[in-house]
Amino acid sequence: MIDRNSMNREIKKNQLRRQIVSSSPQDGTDSQEIIKKALTRMKKRRIRIALVLFLVLLAGAIGVYEYFTLYQYTQYGVAWNKDMNEGSYVGYLSFGSNVLKYSKDGASYLDSQGKEVWIQSYEMKSPRAYVNGNYAAIADQQGNSIYIFDKSGKTGIATTVLPVVKATVSSYGVVAAILEDSTSNYIYFFKRDGSVLDVKIKALLGGISGYPVDISLSPDGTQLIGAYAYLKNGTLNGRVAFHNFAEIGKNVNDRLVGGFDEPYDSSLVAQVQFLDDTYSCAFADNSVSFYSTKNELSPELIRQVAVEEEIRSVFYSEKYVGLIVSNPEGENPYRLDVYKPNGNLVFSKGFQYQYTHADIDGDHVILYNEDSCRVYNMSGRLKFAGTFDFPISKIRNGRFPNTLIVTGPQNMKEIRLQIGGQYQ
Repeated sequence: MIDRNSMNREIKKNQLRRQIVSSSPQDGTDSQEIIKKALTRMKKRRIRIALVLFLVLLAGAIGVYEYFTLYQYTQYGVAWNKDMNEGSYVGYLSFGSNVLKYSKDGASYLDSQGKEVWIQSYEMKSPRAYVNGNYAAIADQQGNSIYIFDKSGKTGIATTVLPVVKATVSSYGVVAAILEDSTSNYIYFFKRDGSVLDVKIKALLGGISGYPVDISLSPDGTQLIGAYAYLKNGTLNGRVAFHNFAEIGKNVNDRLVGGFDEPYDSSLVAQVQFLDDTYSCAFADNSVSFYSTKNELSPELIRQVAVEEEIRSVFYSEKYVGLIVSNPEGENPYRLDVYKPNGNLVFSKGFQYQYTHADIDGDHVILYNEDSCRVYNMSGRLKFAGTFDFPISKIRNGRFPNTLIVTGPQNMKEIRLQIGGQYQ
């Protein structure tokens, strides 16, 4: 009996040993599987949380975009007001992120809160201002002086023997000016300190190039586009010419690297403008042309847009070119067309507003008259329509997306566009 019990105990011990030995690896495997599953669940949870956060942020971004794109403001409040000394006021120009005020007896640079950064006095009978990047030039039209400025103040004064007809400035302070003689015209060039450069172009109405109507320097100052008028079979025609003042154009007569006559047969080119160092445009009485100087020795006409209607206004920035034309057959008397520098149409919009000025600032087209304005975005949507209780001379974007700087002869205000409008 004792032996049988002893045998049973031994059998049970052996069975227990076998269970312990055989079950240990299995338990380890099960633990690893549990850990893997837990880590997988944690990863999936993190992915779900990240996805939810992404969707929330995306929805917020879409909401903000739609708010600033689709929302039309109809009310505003005044953030600040600055009284201005009217003096012999002539005009305002956007200069960098601020404003250049110029008059017959001086100029001043105003920051985004209307404070004077610098003041420069002079005497001019007919001042005209030009801005390009960090530099500005104020020329006395039919006079003999050109003041050159950067954002810190005056850098130089160019003095001419012949009267100044027009001028242009580069973003590095180089100035080109059309000077008028009794028998011919010249294009002279000046450094930022006002000293004359050893470069000039002589132009005659009956000569090879023709009479210079308008000029524009590229931002880097190495290229010049000119609008010329010349005689062909007794008829006055337009021409666009490109001059290169870098090393690449040194061996070319008058630095002339390209000319375009055929696109302007029986039409005149009134205005030209370099938009950046590659793209430029020319405004004729029946077309707008877009040029590229990517190949500096061979400028290219990349697109010409025929305009059958009367061109009322042209305006531009580094990123856009705008036209306002009469629209006699349409529901609205005017049409606003905005293009990219390569000539592609951004939008076209009819309107009835009686404007006197048109500007592009950032991604906004701003139309205004002496006491009201209209602001469109680059989708062609009306963002703001408002009237003011003081005369307006200049409107530009403010410091924030829903603000505008409104400037007049007597004061300068930043207005904050307020909720109270509607979705279009």
